[in-house]
Amino acid sequence: MNILLLIAAIVVAWLVFNALLKILKVGLSTAATIAIILIILQFTFGINPQKLWNEILTLPENISHLFGK
Repeated sequence: MNILLLIAAIVVAWLVFNALLKILKVGLSTAATIAIILIILQFTFGINPQKLWNEILTLPENISHLFGK
């Protein structure tokens, strides 16, 4: 009975570990993509992250003005 419990614990731990690695991989990939976009915007168009963040914050208002509401 103890060996069965040990095997089940190892399998569950392995599955949790793999899930965490996948989440970390996706998170790092997303962060790298955002960093590349920010670098391109800053060096190509002179748009700094603060300007972009301000535009993101006013995005719902800009969309509502676009559709005339």
